[in-house]
Amino acid sequence: MVNAKHLATFVLGAAAGVALHKYLQTEEGEKALADLKDKANQFKGEAEGAIDKAPEYFEKLKTEGAEALKQYFPGAEKFLQDLFGGKTTENPTPPSEPQV
Repeated sequence: MVNAKHLATFVLGAAAGVALHKYLQTEEGEKALADLKDKANQFKGEAEGAIDKAPEYFEKLKTEGAEALKQYFPGAEKFLQDLFGGKTTENPTPPSEPQV
């Protein structure tokens, strides 16, 4: 059901679209659009660079984080082993079958 509020929202949106289209046809609008495209390409390049550096960053974070944890919290490894029951993920113990 369309009410007056929805109709007014549609009309305002359409008017804004027409105004934006007319603005972008002017010399100033074309310059603004070109600037926007340049910024988008700059951000795209920065994002691609960050993606390329991410594995190296996380490996460094893992290594330095582990070293800092050992240095500043020497009991952390034992605490985590106690917390998780001293189980390792290399040979997990399969659950036992229920007795019938």
